[in-house]
Amino acid sequence: MAATKWALDLSHSELGFKIKHMMISNVTGKFTQFDVEAGTEGDDFSNAKVVANVDVASINTNNEQRDEHLRNADFFGAETHPNMKFVSTKVERVDDDIFTLYGDLTIKDTTKPVKLTVEDNGVATDPWGNVKAGFSISGKINRKDWGINYNAALETGGVMLGEELKLQGEVQLVKQA
Repeated sequence: MAATKWALDLSHSELGFKIKHMMISNVTGKFTQFDVEAGTEGDDFSNAKVVANVDVASINTNNEQRDEHLRNADFFGAETHPNMKFVSTKVERVDDDIFTLYGDLTIKDTTKPVKLTVEDNGVATDPWGNVKAGFSISGKINRKDWGINYNAALETGGVMLGEELKLQGEVQLVKQA
C-alpha cells in the first residue's frame, strides 16, 4: 500500500491545556499557531508517524498580562525557544477507535517521552472532495520535567500553580494529493 501524507487543517483544529490555579480551580489556555504532519499507509493510522510543531508565542489564556508572563523565561522562554515539538515513536491500538500515541516532546531544548490518548473520530470527504481525518487527543505532563519550575507560595499554604498540565486537542488532518 502506498504511503499517504496528511497535513493539518488549522481552521478546524485546536490545541489546549489546563493547569491547577491556587489549588482550587483550573486555568485553561490554548496555542493558536501549530502544525501537524502525519504519514500513514493508506487511511490506516494504526502505524502513523506524527510530527507536531507549536509556536509557543501563540499562547492565549484570555489574559494578555498572563500570556506575556508565560512567554518569558519563567515559563516557555519564547524568544530563545520559539517552538515545542512532538515526534511520535510508536502507536498502540487500545480498541477500535482508541490509540495510545507515544512520542518525544521537546520544550526549551529538553526532550522527554510522553504518552497521549488519541480517539480516532473517522475519515470523511468534505463537500469539495478533500479527504479528512479527525482525532481527539488528551494527555498529562509534569511541567517541571521540562524545567518550567516557576511558582509562588500562597499565604494559606499550597502553591499558585500545579505541576500537572492536562493536554487536550481536536485535530483535523487533510489527505495530501
